[in-house]
Amino acid sequence: MITLRGKSLTAVARDIAEGYVTVNPIFLKPLDAESLDGLYRQITKVQTEIRGEKFPHGNINLIRARNIRLQRLHSSLMIIRNFAKERGMRHLF
Repeated sequence: MITLRGKSLTAVARDIAEGYVTVNPIFLKPLDAESLDGLYRQITKVQTEIRGEKFPHGNINLIRARNIRLQRLHSSLMIIRNFAKERGMRHLF
């Protein structure tokens, strides 16, 4: 199982969604292609889980929190995709 900074990739993806971890090129620099691909897949899975949760109709604060988590995950996916493209790892995604 691939780990990142002592955590599983699933835990890191959940931390990204909650805002505890920020994805940027400096964060991604020490990762190899396999780890980067695994992180990308886990972020996609967490994104799907959040979308699959029951939508909180009528509760503006919960809707906002859900959308912020989805936005963080989407931004992370875009950053990972662009980082991989710059490094010549186009075959990953």
